[in-house]
Amino acid sequence: MAAALKAVTLTHVRYQRGDRLGHFLAWVSLVPVFISLGGFVSHFIFRRELQGIFFGLGLIVSQFINEVIKTSVQQARPATCALLEMCDSHGWPSSHCQYMFFFATYLTLLSSRTHGLSFCRTNPFLHLLTWSLSLLTMFSRVYLGYHTLAQVFAGTALGVFLGAVWFWLVNAVFYPYFPLIEESAFGRRFYVKDTSHIPNVLKFEYDMARAQRRNAPSDSKAD
Repeated sequence: MAAALKAVTLTHVRYQRGDRLGHFLAWVSLVPVFISLGGFVSHFIFRRELQGIFFGLGLIVSQFINEVIKTSVQQARPATCALLEMCDSHGWPSSHCQYMFFFATYLTLLSSRTHGLSFCRTNPFLHLLTWSLSLLTMFSRVYLGYHTLAQVFAGTALGVFLGAVWFWLVNAVFYPYFPLIEESAFGRRFYVKDTSHIPNVLKFEYDMARAQRRNAPSDSKAD
């Protein structure tokens, strides 16, 4: 007899055929995947900022804690899990809600503290988008039948709590060691840096790029 199949729950999203709202919310449920792959992976490839790296590590730690709690509590999903083929996994707390509210909480705190993200602090649309997506994710998990209200509220509360705690750990405990990481063999090898002390990183990099372009002709003539 063939072994039973099991889906990857993070990307396994179903909705009723013809339900346009359900179709939309199914895509909303995939926002954590887009953030992880499109956001943090590309960030490490192109930016390699320590604040961003620790932000991503915090999300990984949060999801690990979520799995530990789910395995310990083993609370079943709602009865609709049979239609969704998800009854073999546990529902409390919701990992999607925990991920999104960790992300929203950490990003809000980070933009309010870090000089380099001053453009985020003055851009209310970014925070409106982040928190709106978090609330939509919360609604989608109940609407699509993956979680009960109690499970999404638990994931939401845990995400906010862990996001705030991880922010404090990074910026009160780990931050003084950022210069050491920059100067370490790892930091030098992968060009890891911290620009959170720069008031406006976008303007700084723009000015540096223009200055380098202006100096390029003179450098070639000197050679």
